[in-house]
Amino acid sequence: MSFQNILSDFYLKLEIPENLPAGVEILNPYETPETQNLVNRFFTKFYSDDNPRIMLIGINPGRFGGGVTGIGFTDPIHLREKCGVDNTLEKKHELSSLFMYKMIDAFGGVGEFFNRYLFSSVSPLGFVKDGKNLNYYDIPALKKKLEPFMVDSLKKQIEMGGTREIAFSIGMGENVKYIQYLNDKHQLFSEIKALPHPRWIMQYRRKRVDEFVKEYLEELH
Repeated sequence: MSFQNILSDFYLKLEIPENLPAGVEILNPYETPETQNLVNRFFTKFYSDDNPRIMLIGINPGRFGGGVTGIGFTDPIHLREKCGVDNTLEKKHELSSLFMYKMIDAFGGVGEFFNRYLFSSVSPLGFVKDGKNLNYYDIPALKKKLEPFMVDSLKKQIEMGGTREIAFSIGMGENVKYIQYLNDKHQLFSEIKALPHPRWIMQYRRKRVDEFVKEYLEELH
């Protein structure tokens, strides 16, 4: 099977964790037929081979990017305009996606980028509490409950074609700390590097976006 077929199968057959802490709801973008179709079309376009990819590991899908399209750091507008995958989803930009696709353009475009990299996340499912995005590490009991699920998900993505030599944490705070913890425990990757989270860049360092694009390019190249 090609990388595309394995990836699609993985995302569309995720086992939903049960008995989560009170008030925490699962955000599963892969439940709807449209998102299933988009995921298949995206992976068919960019991953129809068996070449290994370096994993860029985010936190978990949010409500306006990967939590809608099923593709990490990719909102409906960039999915259509940059990736060439048309869709009928509500056309809203998402901050992380804005930065990532500016970086991808500077990298050489979507073809060049996705030929070498795979957007991943510690948890392939997102979470919502009180109508707001929730990170897996925001509630200690949630993180503890999810650990077997998240370890299994990362291992499966490595087996599918993620390279073990190096992985990048998207986020230099709690996310990289937890990835390093999992790595020490399960020996997933030989090396882990951290990059600033694009949402943090766009919210708090927007005037310096070009500097952070350069930082990404220097690390990824």
